[in-house]
Amino acid sequence: MDDVSYMARGSTRAVCQRELDRICRLLDAVPTMLPSDTVGHGWTARAVPTTKAPDADGDVRGPVVSG
Repeated sequence: MDDVSYMARGSTRAVCQRELDRICRLLDAVPTMLPSDTVGHGWTARAVPTTKAPDADGDVRGPVVSG
């Protein structure tokens, strides 16, 4: 499977943060880039699925196996 990332974009920091929080809650994701207005028009933030988030050592976690 290809790597997956999610992006939130908004006209204000508050809107972007609200949608980033919503993505993380609904899709079991974690932020990888907090809202920033330095990457183009408006505010942008990114998240990845929890299973692809770096662990404490900076390594990417593998897929979660349910049992």
